[in-house]
Amino acid sequence: MRVCLVIEGSYPFITGGVSSWVHELIGGLPTIEFVLFTFSPQADQELRYTLPPNVVGITDVVLTKNAVGEKGGGGGTKSRRQRMRGILASHLRMFLGNPPSLHDLIGAIPEGAGLHRESVLDERSWRFVQAQNRTRNPIYPYSDYFWAWKSAHDLIFNVLAATPPEADVYHSLSTGFAGLAALAAKVRRGKPFLLTEHGLYHKEREIEIRKAAFVRGYQRDLWIRLYNRVAAMCYEGADLCTSLFEENRGYQLKLGASPERTVVIPNGIDVARYSVPRVKKDDEFHVGFVGRIVPIKDVKTFIVAAKLVPDLKIDDRLEFTGRANVLEFYKFLDVVVLTSVREAQPLVILEAYAAGIPCVSTDVGNVSELLEGDRRFIAPPKDAAKIAKGIEYVLRHPDEMAKLAVRNRERTVANYEKRELLDRYGELYSRFQSLPARKGA
Repeated sequence: MRVCLVIEGSYPFITGGVSSWVHELIGGLPTIEFVLFTFSPQADQELRYTLPPNVVGITDVVLTKNAVGEKGGGGGTKSRRQRMRGILASHLRMFLGNPPSLHDLIGAIPEGAGLHRESVLDERSWRFVQAQNRTRNPIYPYSDYFWAWKSAHDLIFNVLAATPPEADVYHSLSTGFAGLAALAAKVRRGKPFLLTEHGLYHKEREIEIRKAAFVRGYQRDLWIRLYNRVAAMCYEGADLCTSLFEENRGYQLKLGASPERTVVIPNGIDVARYSVPRVKKDDEFHVGFVGRIVPIKDVKTFIVAAKLVPDLKIDDRLEFTGRANVLEFYKFLDVVVLTSVREAQPLVILEAYAAGIPCVSTDVGNVSELLEGDRRFIAPPKDAAKIAKGIEYVLRHPDEMAKLAVRNRERTVANYEKRELLDRYGELYSRFQSLPARKGA
């Protein structure tokens, strides 16, 4: 059996939570062949992982490459005109609130055919873009609208022109461009499409777009609507959508996924690996932050919070370890703190629980669920004072924390054992291999 993992801006070129999950999924299912269909911002990126032996191929597509012209499947002038006429008709129905079927919309574009040139040289297309500008962008210059439209559609055309590897199942790790590529493979090849979301791609892109000063007016609205529409298409077309926790499943349902085709499969850890023996290092109280030094982890709030706990006196006690074996630190840490401004299901909390360490965290992703909604240990993002209160509570109540650590570990063993969760994906692959792709998308 061969599974094609469709991935954007992540494994095997970028480290991080999703990449680690993919690496463990592949290594944990050694009897399945995997091919990687990746979408990258630039060519010739260095591999950041040693690929397991059951990865049998990589096809990397550079999203930002220069627009290509007509490729294989383009046909003659008459067939190109007919194709463009069908695509425009589908768009008009979509804008009028009567979206076409995905088979009509994507099936009108043959695999390998680029639409970059004909989308602007075809007279009907040009009039269509002008009409959309008058309707949706009456304030800003037409040039602003056109270049925003072209930039967005060139990326889409690059995705739809890409030829995916042959596979029995196409498994995308997000909506966005990876999800669109997996959806196109399903429509064109009649293979099942499995969608797994760790975070919510369209929500994350919206946050970035709204913060970007160089994106203004309708350009902002266009990009946000594009990502939302692609997400809705993926939810509609996927044979199954998985999410890490119930709240994210709710977002999938709101954007069009069917309840019977959505399921929650949380992340898991190797509980035995993180069940390290507790060793008292000294008589001090040790507060740990485990994570990358990147903006979304908000290390500054961690430092401020530690400084606000008077007993800690961190002026000369703060250590940045760099890359390290976290197991050596889990042996003696008294509390693990997470100060992220954005997460899905943070594995560091599960790792700490397996090691018998209590946690204090910002309220992101499904942290509230992992911490059982205990507001003593949960703070709004960037609220250093509330984080400090949580740390101080752990410091002042060692006996209560010892009992809490036992309960947290039991919950982790019962619900988040990685082997069991990997097996669920193996079962899904086997089930989809024996079934044709769902019709009617």
